[in-house]
Amino acid sequence: MRSVLVYYPFTLATKADSGSKLRPIEMLKAFEAWGNAENVKVIAIHGNSRERKEQFHKLRKNGELDQLLFCYVENQTIPVWLTDPGHIPKAPFIDWTVFRFLKKKGVPIGVFYRDVYWKFDELYPLKGWKKKLMRMVYRIEEKFFQTYAKAIFLPSLAMGEYVGIDRMKAALPPGGKSLSEPKPAVSKRNYEGLYVGGIAHRDYGLSLMLDALEIVKSRDIPFSLTIVCREGEYQALPENEKVRISECNVQVKHVSGPELDALYREMDFALIPRFPSKYNHFSVPVKLVEYLSNRLPVIATNCTAQQSLIESGPYGTICEATPESMAQAIEKMIENQAVYAAQIERDFLRHHSWLARVRTVKSTLIEEGVL
Repeated sequence: MRSVLVYYPFTLATKADSGSKLRPIEMLKAFEAWGNAENVKVIAIHGNSRERKEQFHKLRKNGELDQLLFCYVENQTIPVWLTDPGHIPKAPFIDWTVFRFLKKKGVPIGVFYRDVYWKFDELYPLKGWKKKLMRMVYRIEEKFFQTYAKAIFLPSLAMGEYVGIDRMKAALPPGGKSLSEPKPAVSKRNYEGLYVGGIAHRDYGLSLMLDALEIVKSRDIPFSLTIVCREGEYQALPENEKVRISECNVQVKHVSGPELDALYREMDFALIPRFPSKYNHFSVPVKLVEYLSNRLPVIATNCTAQQSLIESGPYGTICEATPESMAQAIEKMIENQAVYAAQIERDFLRHHSWLARVRTVKSTLIEEGVL
């Protein structure tokens, strides 16, 4: 039976409470759904290095890796050899063994390269010799992937400029999840916007949202804002920011899971107010796809990758990172919210589901007609 290998050089999270933890789980589920539809066996190897070694040798001995069509790999934000607890590999050569085996058998490998934050001084926290050493290991990892991979998948093609791997590159942003319950259409006098995320750093855009909200309220525009954040981040805010939040009648909540899902159903649209930067231009917030999966149109600042995805619908409206521009975007959203919501309902998941991401992997790694 034809098969594909999904290889994760790390242990899957038991509690997927972040986008980086959720992505490999959702991709594996989508691969399994695709495999069932295409009569292709999906083989998964994951866990710490010792567990991966045991799984690989068992599969190889049983001949289960003899008819592989391709292999899909994801890395983490730390080099592949350091993903074991304590960053000390128990079987340090297993990844090299697996990749060499696949290359000898002519199995095309596609690697999802998650992040390049380590190339940005303002984002990478290590200092001194530790930073120099880790950057050297990251560059060795880039060379490793260049040796064995046919294609590199990225959250956005704009990120490719910063990835030192000379291989074919393809965009593979986060996928959306289908919801069983359609979002009811209701006529409203007051529109409700939602922001879910961090508020601790200026780049996240809290002050930008509050400035825009003050302009909107001065124009008697029917709009209110709810912020969902970690309680610790809210408590750590300067008192003047808390006062502004209160004066703007912003609802602040600290919810997740089913409570957050319920909140999504109450809202009319969402906001992503982060400031443009080199990093923000090519990164795709997982929350963007989560908003759209929950049928919420999005107002976002003009960071290249998120702007491209939103305008592909269009699934919302784009603004500059200024209070006036965001205030105007809120007005535009209120006027066109139903149009954007209908567009999301019509085609977002067809183009941007996790299953669509799997099809992209397949079409990139093997020729049309192989399946």
